[in-house]
Amino acid sequence: MSERRPAPTVGQVVLGRRLQELREAAGLKREEAAQVLRVAPATVRRMEMADVALKIPYVQVLLETYGVSEEETEAFVALAEEANRPGWWQRFHDVLPEWFSLYVSLEGAARIIRSYEPHFVPGLLQTEEYARAVLEAGTIGQAGAETIERHVSLRMARQRLLERENPPHLWVIMDETVLRRPVSIRGEVMAGQLDKLLEFAERDRVTLQIAEFAEGPHPGTYAPFSLFRFAEPELPDMVFTEYLTGALYLDSRKEVGTHLEVLDHMSARSASAERTKKLLRDRRADF
Repeated sequence: MSERRPAPTVGQVVLGRRLQELREAAGLKREEAAQVLRVAPATVRRMEMADVALKIPYVQVLLETYGVSEEETEAFVALAEEANRPGWWQRFHDVLPEWFSLYVSLEGAARIIRSYEPHFVPGLLQTEEYARAVLEAGTIGQAGAETIERHVSLRMARQRLLERENPPHLWVIMDETVLRRPVSIRGEVMAGQLDKLLEFAERDRVTLQIAEFAEGPHPGTYAPFSLFRFAEPELPDMVFTEYLTGALYLDSRKEVGTHLEVLDHMSARSASAERTKKLLRDRRADF
């Protein structure tokens, strides 16, 4: 049986999809591919769905069965070996939920990240103090100080993404509630967070917008979500939406298209980047 991994990397998702495409192009069902490997059909499905690591001997046999050339097979195997290497975030496996590991992988591979956040400043833009206050108030806060600090460290490590040489374009729409909801009795926590948002608002590859109360309800009101777009043509846009005990990853054209349409609609109605800076400065003056 293929080795179970804590969570897939983006490379495994891409290559799993490619394995499925090659199998279908060869006119084979999963049951037939499984017979070649002498395994259960579920093993082939798990490889294609990136539920398990890509076991190299299996990959080689499948590619030969699908009629892939030797040169293409060598390239595919090299990519699979790279994809199987654990991401940096795996060192936080003790506190990182399995359902969120894929999010961190997608975040690191994306060319564009567009998000709507109705409640809090997004994790990629939080200060340590703000992150700690939010985590203490949630279910993680019941796990004790050591666990909270591990989560804070993970959140700060994720932010290195925005400091690399070619960072993704981060485009965030935050509800005005984010600016109004106190996360700590200490005013300096929110003051420091607003300073950081103003700093990020000046970056070329960060776009911040506020959905103002005065504009009334909007189609994204239901829940926070993020849309990832990648440079790799093999990987379609993906949407992540979170609920209390887990998350959903959506990649069907219809569902992604609906979320993209909502983001575009909200962007047109929300405060412009320049007005958002003014709103942030005005709120900062309250502290």
